Amino acid sequence: MKKIVALILAVMMILSCSAFAAGYEIVVVPKDASNPWFVRMNTGVEEYAAAHTEDTIYQKGTPEIDPTLQYQLVMDLVAQGVDAICVVPVDLESIEPALKAAREAGIVVIAHEGAGLENVDYDIEAFNNELYGAFIMDNLAAAMGGEGMYTTMVADLTNGSHNEWADGGVAHAKEAYPNMTLLEAEPRVESHDNGDTAYNVAKELFKKYPDLKGIMGTSSFDAPGVARAIEELGLSGKVFTAGTGMPGDNAELLKSGAVQYLTLWDPALAGQAMVAMAQKILNGEEIVAPLDLGVEGYGALEFKAGSETVLEGQGWITITAENVDSFGF
Repeated sequence: MKKIVALILAVMMILSCSAFAAGYEIVVVPKDASNPWFVRMNTGVEEYAAAHTEDTIYQKGTPEIDPTLQYQLVMDLVAQGVDAICVVPVDLESIEPALKAAREAGIVVIAHEGAGLENVDYDIEAFNNELYGAFIMDNLAAAMGGEGMYTTMVADLTNGSHNEWADGGVAHAKEAYPNMTLLEAEPRVESHDNGDTAYNVAKELFKKYPDLKGIMGTSSFDAPGVARAIEELGLSGKVFTAGTGMPGDNAELLKSGAVQYLTLWDPALAGQAMVAMAQKILNGEEIVAPLDLGVEGYGALEFKAGSETVLEGQGWITITAENVDSFGF
């Protein structure tokens, strides 16, 4: 009898261990590990992981923003045999082969800021990219008084979402702000996701084009970098910028008036939404719109027009000098 009891206990322990091991391994791969935007995303991923201990969930990024490093990291995760990879791509073209390898290995692939990717199960966006671009443009237009010459800034010309935002902003300006004109000589410039680059590019633009009145930013480094240039050149109140930016990092610039408006969605929630989507797929749940991921701003996702993989939420906000201290990050 003792042997039978011992055998039963042993089997139960094996089954218990097997059940524990059956949890999925889900990895979030941001553009890099040091950008404040993705540090915030990691906070959200960690909070989500703490509330969903049935799976192993964590974020792993490269030390700097580099498409080659990100490609290699994803390939390492493929070799590791993780169950899902949630990626914010640095460069769409560079990451495609790695994502293809992941899917061929049976790994679920979820992207964010990757609406143009082919090798994904789904891409989760906080909003419709064109409408977000229009939202940024509305903020820039408000600062510019609805008139004057402007240009657009993106991290890179190959960055999917940033260019869609810029395109949406330009299209909206043509319709809504007839007294605003796009700088034809340089309608789009690059910051390479670097605040110093944005600052230097903006300085050169304002010096080269005296009639330039505004720069629409997209990367979280663009508008803050441009605002630094505006301050240094003594152009506050004469030229303007608006774009994505973190509240905590830019409170002083907002309060000084160097920038009037920054736009945002919470990267912590975007990270959680990617993981929640991966869990749904791994658990065999049906994906139909409107889709509720149980994450704020991602409770009624709809498919982007003409797409079966891109889902869009409702997550944008405006940050001003008046509310910048209220966000907590």
